[in-house]
Amino acid sequence: MYAEYQMSAASPVYLEIIDFIAAGTTPEAVTHFQPSAEAQRRVSELIEREKEQALSPLEKAELDHFLELEHILRMAKARAHQILTRGE
Repeated sequence: MYAEYQMSAASPVYLEIIDFIAAGTTPEAVTHFQPSAEAQRRVSELIEREKEQALSPLEKAELDHFLELEHILRMAKARAHQILTRGE
């Protein structure tokens, strides 16, 4: 139940990442990947609201998941850059 709660809280961002991976990718595509403008707006909104007031548990889970995904994407981009630089 907890995993379903978390997944539903971040579904739009998860779906963007899932679609990106499922479509096949290259190191070049990974280095250029950006979340959609809609996802970026949502995260900005949540960050601003969090500064002003407490977020609901669902909103907090959504923000936390986006931040986790951002960390994973940064690591993937760094690795893709290494691959491109080394010509692996």
